[in-house]
Formats: sequence, C-alpha cells, structure tokens
Amino acid sequence: MTAPTPRRALLALALAAATAATVPGGRASAAGARGEGAPQGGAEPAGGAPAEAAEAAEAAGAGAAARTVDNRFWYSYAHWRAGTHRGTAALAGSRPGLVIDTPAGRTEYTDPHTAKKGTWEYAVWTSPVHRSGVPGTEAIASWNAHTPAGTWIQIELRATYGSGAAGPWYVMGRWASGDGDVRRTSVDGQTDGSTTVWTDTLAVDAPARANGVRIAEWQLRLTLHRKPGATRGPTVWLAGAMVSDVPDRFTVPASAPSGTAHELKVPRYSQEVHKGRYPQYDNGGEAWCSPTSSQMTIEYWGRKPAAADLAWVDSRYPDPQVCHAARSTYDSAYKGCGNWPFNAAYAATYPGLAGVVTRLRSLTDLETLIRSGIPVITSLSFRTEELTGAGYGTAGHLMTVVGFTASGDVVANDPNSPDDTAVRHVYRRREWENAWLRTKRHNSAGKVASGSGGVCYLYAPARPNAAQIAALRAVGVL
Repeated sequence: MTAPTPRRALLALALAAATAATVPGGRASAAGARGEGAPQGGAEPAGGAPAEAAEAAEAAGAGAAARTVDNRFWYSYAHWRAGTHRGTAALAGSRPGLVIDTPAGRTEYTDPHTAKKGTWEYAVWTSPVHRSGVPGTEAIASWNAHTPAGTWIQIELRATYGSGAAGPWYVMGRWASGDGDVRRTSVDGQTDGSTTVWTDTLAVDAPARANGVRIAEWQLRLTLHRKPGATRGPTVWLAGAMVSDVPDRFTVPASAPSGTAHELKVPRYSQEVHKGRYPQYDNGGEAWCSPTSSQMTIEYWGRKPAAADLAWVDSRYPDPQVCHAARSTYDSAYKGCGNWPFNAAYAATYPGLAGVVTRLRSLTDLETLIRSGIPVITSLSFRTEELTGAGYGTAGHLMTVVGFTASGDVVANDPNSPDDTAVRHVYRRREWENAWLRTKRHNSAGKVASGSGGVCYLYAPARPNAAQIAALRAVGVL
C-alpha cells in the first residue's frame, strides 16, 4: 500500500508507523481475473494478466530477481504537505490526512446511475510526480478515506510514458463509503489509444509489441467534495498507486514451506447462504466472494458494523454484515462487488484499519504475513480438477488465507462453501500456489485465459506492531 521505503532499522520504521497509516499496495492486471466467484465457463476477461513474481528469472537460471513492482503511497503529514494544494490542507495527528481548507470553487455533478444532479464545493490536491522504479504496463490506485454524509472524493491518475508523452487524467474511482449522496463508481470508456482504464486498473494496450508503451512517471490527483456551506468534508488518510511490469507465465516455481504450522482464528462466512439476495448489489452467492472475504478479515481485527448500519438488512437473513459489506463495495458501473480498491477502501472505513491491494511473489511471502498475524485475501482462477477439494472451477474467486499446515499446505477460509461451518479448507500447496501466482492458464474450453498473478488484499492496523511492520517490510509492502 505504500511506497517502498529506504532500508533502515526496524525501530525507525515502528516510529514512523506510529504517526501514519502504513499498509501500501497495488493491484493486478486489467485483463486479469478479478475474482468474484465467477464459475468456470462464465464470462472471462480477454487478454493476459501480468504477475509480480521474479521467480521466473530464477527458474531460468538468471540469479538475482528483477524488480517488477513499484509502489508509492502518501500517508504521512509530510506527504500531505507536499504536492500542489488548491483549497486543501494537511491534517496532523495520530493518523494524518488531507482535508478541505478553503474550497477552490463549486461544480455540478450529475450521477450517471441515478440522474441526480447536485452542486458541490471542492478542493484539489495533486501529488508530486513519481518516477516509477519499473517500466510499467499497468497502474492501480488505492485510497483510504473518511467520507461523512454529504461528501465524496474523486481519484485520478495521469501517466507519462517512456517517450515523454503524457497521458490524460484518468478517473480511477468516484467514491464514498455510503450511497446516499452519490453512487460509488468506476468510469468506463477511458482510453487515449495507448492505455485504457479497465474498472480499477490503468493498463497499457499492447505491452508485448516492440517499443510498446510503458509507464515511466505518474501523478495522482484527489478532488474532495462537500455540500456547499458545510463545515465537514472528507478526510483522505492514504492514497497512491502501484505500477507493475510482470511477465506472463502458465506455471510458477515452487516455494519451500517453512515447516511450521500456524493458523489464525478468522471468522468464517459463506457467500452461498446469501444466494439470490439483494439483486441491486449483484444477487449474492458467487458474486459476493470479495465482500464476504473482506468482512471475515475486518472482523478478525475486531471491527464490525454498528447495529444502525445493519438496520436496512432483512432481519430473517443470517450474517447481515456480509450484506452490508456487499452494499459498501458495490461499483455501480462495474455492476458488482469485485472492484479491488473499493474493497480495501471499505476495510479502511473501520477505526484504526488500513487496507490496500497489492501483489506478492510466493507462498513464502504469505507465510511471513500469517506468522505476523496478518491474514491475506487472495484472488485466483482454476479449473475444477486443478484444485483438489474445492469442488468447483472459477474464472476468478477471492478467499482468505488464514494459515499453513506443518507440511506447507494452505489453510483458507473459502466463502464458496454451502454454509459457515464448511468454510475452512486445506488446499494442496503446489496446486494452490500455481493457481494464485500464474498469469496465464487454460480454461475448461481449452482456451488461454488470464490469472491474477498473486493479487491480494491486505488489511492491517493503521499503526501495526513491530512484528507486523517487519513482515510487511519483508514482503515489499512497506
């Protein structure tokens, strides 16, 4: 979730974390499997999905791993003071943020999903230019924010290509934690002929072409909105992006298990018990693997919706908080709950939590996080016969990794289960690792399809402890 930091003592990292939201990250490929519990044979995005891991080079005998991901996030008081302010100001405190100081002006916005037209005060912050550490083929923005009623934010990203040409300002999200003022939405149809926005990912159109476009530099622009005359506005705690350039591959090198069993006590929720519920939020069941996994992990950290937040849910339904998570992550343009940054942003609406979308290199990275007490929400795709014990195939599905057996097999809370009691699964390490980390695969029709390439959501305390800082640092997130 945040930018890579210079190598320094753990104590210095801990002190820095005490004054900032710390979980940095990014995401996978625009064409990659998004992970919404889609069954095998359902609609699958066309094209390839890059993957982060550098083990491919090692498998070919290349020695040192090439860097393939570059993260840069702003989250400290000094970060928010940097850049260009038009009516915004940095807010100090235990969790620094960006707020409206004096509005830069007023604007009208007509919600494309409700046709509701409104006038809003706004202020704008533009980040410094960040030069990517890798020649990127995609960029994913993430953010953590508080948006009281009557407020919302817009997140934009502009890339400069290796040729020196600048792309347009792309809208990466229009977001609020609630849906009473505007509908949370990605923006379709954005392209300049070199790059295109696919829901939440800015992707290079033809990265494999000789002399193809690459992302060399980028900036973020945040526009904070509030109702005219209001004294309260949004607060943004963390914002930034991940740029990546990861190779396509059908198989990944096997990692060695640690040899130590470890399992976290994460609540277990089934998506399937909600099948057919709330068609306006994509009808439950297979479509709700992402919010169901998010809710499990949020509650592991001791957070839960208030009773008032659940008042709208039919009292006959079990696990109403899963319905609330689906509503709170729903993307009205995408028409689903699988917008990855929207899920991370939802997690960060709970006190003291930070959330980002990123990519990991191996199950070794996953084990490092689990041992520090951090569960990991993972996106993967597979045919029925490729993951023993799952009993289904999927073009994209989210499940929460909660532990490992002594032999290194994966212990997962898989929401694609008939009820809450059946959610815990143990999957074979080698099968699971390949399904998660690869970027190319063959679907049930024998056609080449995409994989997530190690995509995951990380939710952790905004002020993590020393062990968690060390783990996040070890996997390249801090």
